[in-house]
Amino acid sequence: MDNSSMNYLCLAAALDPAFIVQQPIPVTIEQLTGILCCTPRNVKFILRKLEEQQLITWIPGRGRGNYSQLTFLRSVDEVLEEKFQDMVHKGRIKPAIELISQYQVNEPLKERLLAVLDKQMGFWSEPDSTSGQEVLRISRNRPMEKLDPAMVYTAFETYLLGHICSTLITYDAENGSFLPGLAHTWEANPDSTSYLFYLRKGVRFHHGRGMTSRDVKETLQRLTDLNSPAISHFRDICHVELESDYRIRFDLVQPNTFFLHLFSSIYMSILPYDVDFAANPVGTGPYQVLDLNEDVLVLGAYDHYYGIRPLLDRVEIWYLPHLGSSVRQYQLTDAGHNPLPAGEEQGHSIDYPALGCRYILFNFRREGLHHQQAVRQALRILYNQPAMIRELGGNRIMPADSFLPWKSNQQEFREPSLEEARALLQAGGYGGEVLTIAYRSRKEDQEEALWLQERGGRIGLKLQLHPLTEYDLADIMGYADLLIAEEVLEDDWQWGMINYFRNESNYLHDLLLDRQKLVLQRVLEHFSRLPAEKRAELLDLAEDQLRDNCWVLYGCHMNKKAQLSQNLFGLQTGSFGFLDISKLWVKSGFQ
Repeated sequence: MDNSSMNYLCLAAALDPAFIVQQPIPVTIEQLTGILCCTPRNVKFILRKLEEQQLITWIPGRGRGNYSQLTFLRSVDEVLEEKFQDMVHKGRIKPAIELISQYQVNEPLKERLLAVLDKQMGFWSEPDSTSGQEVLRISRNRPMEKLDPAMVYTAFETYLLGHICSTLITYDAENGSFLPGLAHTWEANPDSTSYLFYLRKGVRFHHGRGMTSRDVKETLQRLTDLNSPAISHFRDICHVELESDYRIRFDLVQPNTFFLHLFSSIYMSILPYDVDFAANPVGTGPYQVLDLNEDVLVLGAYDHYYGIRPLLDRVEIWYLPHLGSSVRQYQLTDAGHNPLPAGEEQGHSIDYPALGCRYILFNFRREGLHHQQAVRQALRILYNQPAMIRELGGNRIMPADSFLPWKSNQQEFREPSLEEARALLQAGGYGGEVLTIAYRSRKEDQEEALWLQERGGRIGLKLQLHPLTEYDLADIMGYADLLIAEEVLEDDWQWGMINYFRNESNYLHDLLLDRQKLVLQRVLEHFSRLPAEKRAELLDLAEDQLRDNCWVLYGCHMNKKAQLSQNLFGLQTGSFGFLDISKLWVKSGFQ
């Protein structure tokens, strides 16, 4: 479809806001030149095209001062829907979205258009590709966050970086062991104060240069240069020795039995020393970045990947925050051209419980009654886990008393009366003050905020809701007393937990007072020197501080869902419970 439909929509919006089909409208060529922003000659050309496509009839006026007659033959909704479908079928997602916002669209039509868009998310075979290009489109209903291994702090972006970049080693959660990555082997001295990595030969970055030990050293240096929020994890390293292009040694100031976990983390994704990753994201992973802007990240399979080349040729991640929750979030839907009969399900879905949970944080940087432990204890009763699961349901599958589901499973949960919460409020000196709850514009966050507000109202607690368009720290620090949040941990749960406590870019670090953080630092002081069992004990003690002091109110563990095309195979869960895109493939053409 050419630009005729856009010209039609432009004319209809300007000339006939109420829009009545088949009713002649008196106009002049001069009017139309102003509306279409072109010369009288081009206006006449456009009108002829519209007539040829049976969109309008045009009767020119006879003589000077006489009006012409323009009649619209089709409804705006019909033309807009046709243009929208044409755009999305050609992969022009962004212009299609802009079309919805450019013209007034009623709710039934908007639902139909979003259903068309939704079908474009998931597997899509390029119709004009003789090479059989297979594309996967994923939508996100929030803005893209920082896509840089040194600075990343969100689960989904970390997951994406894991497809663009590689680490020296990887963690095998099932066996609790480490596997070769960019390093084919490694060794440590007996007292764990020196680690030597042997790098693979022939590994190439996406820009073509071979990887050497210098890239590894400069990747570590980059964390310091950028003041990465994770730099404290690497403070034991006192010397880096390049023994050859393919051997690198790290010497430490003290024993560190946790060292391998650090080098399998996203922060030590090996980057080329001769490329600015912030300007040109280059790694050694199975996918290379083909396009990156605020709307979309396009990944293409890297043919020279040192491992097994991905089977999907291209992956597009569309960030559509202005559509809110209208488009399914990180779901892989069936985009086939031959839908099943009404009432029959297309594709299939999988569930995958994720490590971590939903919870409430208090903003101790802001003065208020939430500094009183009795008030926080009252909120602990209001934010009751079993009641929340019973009354809100959804993907909330289990009450949480820890970020770790197996720890929560050991607890017995009770449901205190709201009168107990009222008594605690009085003990904390509550006198009708307003407490503000900040939350993201996600379904679960909004549900819990409204639910908490209603329960608080029953005992006279005034809770004001403060929705966040994005996670704006200044907004939270200035206005929020409470923050509804969710933490999703890596499969390497000990790394995920210690990173939560030590990382300077998360909201625990931002909202706790220095003296509170010092308590946690002292608990975890010797973490890296200890064997795995002892490290787990320290993490338990750190969580005890959060729980016993009501610095954090644990909510529920969540079950993540993905809606998948019926032809999509190779389903393997990757980091943070998301599917490993590099393993996906499409089965088609066989009945």
